Amino acid sequence: MSLFISTAHAAGEAAQQPSMMANLLMIAVFVAIFYFLIWRPQAKRAKEHRSLVESLGVGSEVVFAGGLMGKIIKIEGDFAVVELSRGVEVKIQRASVISVLPEGTLNNL
Repeated sequence: MSLFISTAHAAGEAAQQPSMMANLLMIAVFVAIFYFLIWRPQAKRAKEHRSLVESLGVGSEVVFAGGLMGKIIKIEGDFAVVELSRGVEVKIQRASVISVLPEGTLNNL
């Protein structure tokens, strides 16, 4: 029995603590993974969406977050009035637009 205890005790003394440089390297690797897999792609998508919202103009045919499609007939600051069909107009936030359709798409549906 004492043979096992001394062996385990000796193994504990032989184990070394990881160096400070190894710990910093591990943190740097995690930060790099976080940056390249999460933060950078999300920032790119946000930048593309911001430019899409800024490029909206009267006459643009759009799809917005609720899945509805329509044609912008008036822009009022951060809002746009969208005509869904003849006589049906709704006011939406410009940020809710997720896609701009090619001209004439709504007529072909």
